[in-house]
Amino acid sequence: MKRIPMFLTVALCTLSACCPKPENEWKLSWQEDFNGNSLDTTKWSKIPRGGSDWNRHMSFGDSLYEVKNGNLILRGMVNQNPQDTAPVVTGGVFTKDKFAQKYGRVEVSAKLQSAQGAWPAIWMLPEEGKWPDAGEIDIMEHLNFDTIAYQTVHSYYTYVLQNENPPKGSIGAIKMNEYNTYRIDWYPDSVVFFINDNRTFAYPKIETSEKGQWPFNTPYYLLIDMQLGGSWVGPFDKAQLPVEMEIDWVKFYELPEKFLQPEANK
Repeated sequence: MKRIPMFLTVALCTLSACCPKPENEWKLSWQEDFNGNSLDTTKWSKIPRGGSDWNRHMSFGDSLYEVKNGNLILRGMVNQNPQDTAPVVTGGVFTKDKFAQKYGRVEVSAKLQSAQGAWPAIWMLPEEGKWPDAGEIDIMEHLNFDTIAYQTVHSYYTYVLQNENPPKGSIGAIKMNEYNTYRIDWYPDSVVFFINDNRTFAYPKIETSEKGQWPFNTPYYLLIDMQLGGSWVGPFDKAQLPVEMEIDWVKFYELPEKFLQPEANK
C-alpha cells in the first residue's frame, strides 16, 4: 500500500486489455451480500494488528464492525480501551485462508466517508510469497477528502526496481457519499481496472529481463479495511472521527475458459 504519483496513465493495449469481453461469459464463483446480522466467519476473518502503516491500528473490537441493512460497516475510531496504547483503532476483514482466486473479475460496491487521515482500501494479496515479490493488487484506495480513488499494482519490479514501464497505477473519479463499484478484470496477461464500469487503466505483462514484472499468476485473497494515518495519507485528526466505509456487496467471477488458453499452451 505505497504511494503512487498523481497522474493519469495512458491506456496500455494488450490483446486482453483492449478487446471487449462478452459479459454473459463471466460465471459467478463467490459472493457476499451482507444480508445477515453479523459477520459471516466462514467467509471473513478480522485483520490482526501489524507493524505497517495500513494495519498498525487494526483491532477486533466489536464497535468497529457492524452488519446492518445489507451492509458491512467498518469504522475508524478514537481508542476507548485504556489497556490498548493505540491512539485510534480500525476495522478490517479479509478472506485469507477462506477464499482466494486466480484470474477472473472482482467487483466491490462501497460507500466511503471522508476525514483527515482516513485511508479506506479494497485490495488483494497472494496466498503464498512475501511482499513485494509476490505482488499486490489495489482495487481501491481513497485518501482524506479526495474525489478520486487510486488503483495500483505493486511488485518487486515496481517497488524495489522503481520501474514505471509500464505505469503501475492510475486514478479515477468517484461519487462521494454514494455507492461506487470498484472492479478488476484479471487475465493471464493483464489486470484491467474500472470504477463504475469506466475503464481507468490496464497493467500488462511485458517481455523484460528485469525481475518480478508479472507475479500475478497465483491465487489472491481479498482485503477490505478502514485505515487511519500513515506516511502517504498523512496524520489523522481525532476530532473528525469516527469515520466509516460501507460495503454493500462483493462478487468474484471466473475467467472465461477461452482467455486461459494462451497460458495453457505455454
